[in-house]
Amino acid sequence: MSKWNKDKAKQWYEGNDWLIGCNYLPSSAINQLEMFQSESFDREINIKELTWAKSLGFNSIRVYLHDLLWNHKSVFKNTLNEFLDICDILEIKPMIVLFDDCHRPYPKLGKQPKPVRGVHNSGWKQSPGMKIVHDINENPEHPEIPRLQNYVQEILSDFGKDERILMWDLYNEPGQFGISDKALPLLKFVWKWAHEVRPSQPLTACLDGAVGDDIIDLNARNSDIITFHTYEGEKLEETINRLRHHDRPLICTEYMAREFGSTFEFSLPIFKKHRIGCYNWGLVAGKSQTHFGWSTILDLKKKKDEGDFLEEDEQVPEPEIWFHDIFRTDGSPFSEKEVSFIREMTDHKK
Repeated sequence: MSKWNKDKAKQWYEGNDWLIGCNYLPSSAINQLEMFQSESFDREINIKELTWAKSLGFNSIRVYLHDLLWNHKSVFKNTLNEFLDICDILEIKPMIVLFDDCHRPYPKLGKQPKPVRGVHNSGWKQSPGMKIVHDINENPEHPEIPRLQNYVQEILSDFGKDERILMWDLYNEPGQFGISDKALPLLKFVWKWAHEVRPSQPLTACLDGAVGDDIIDLNARNSDIITFHTYEGEKLEETINRLRHHDRPLICTEYMAREFGSTFEFSLPIFKKHRIGCYNWGLVAGKSQTHFGWSTILDLKKKKDEGDFLEEDEQVPEPEIWFHDIFRTDGSPFSEKEVSFIREMTDHKK
């Protein structure tokens, strides 16, 4: 078996309530590695913060893994099972992401970097990382390929019938951060490996958000469910209408950037009207600092060039308008009005 037919995809989608949730990283973790490594996995924070997600009416979350975690797979599987049990108790089903081309390109296991204060996602790590992606593009028999194949096929085999998991997002935004079409060979491998296993849950990889016509076409031809990203409010309905020709269920797996007009108040009525699943970026403003805008990444380069850094005890005031995220670490929301609106929208999910 490979790609689901359209009827099966629609039947699966109609069997779920309206899917609404967030891209989740606990406030105690700067990236996927710190979230799941056994020495930094924080059960209590996950319980607390996912309870806040549940209080909003969220019934799903999108969660990133990392290929390096599979180097210690028996330990990691225990941690992942513990996390899935937390989600299951709260009746929240995760969408699991396996690879990612976004942000910092050189991942390592072990102690992760401290946040660069005031900088959006200063410690997020690509998976498997730009060098490996480039090397596979140059050499289709690269020695890392068996390791990555084992990661994909073993995790999809081990968890491929697990009812705690909603679906699999195989590769987030392939081609981003200057990787471009060099991601295509690895992406082809990933789809091949996943279809050889064919888990019971649907498979996807985003269209809007990926880079390059060949990459987008490959994802469109292979995805059971069509997923996409949009951070500009004015483009949302246009994007939905453009993607309808696939005649498959649509899920927006990333949205919500307040300063770009992609707010909950603007977006959720559109998603609900069209019954499109939706996952905003971020829940709690923590070590990832995604309540600061993308522009702070460029500000970091300027600070490095000018040698302008904060003193050790100097505090960074939170932005007047948050970019992503909903809650502070004490559970207070950025906007009480916004949280009330989300709860109104999720009162009736059908």
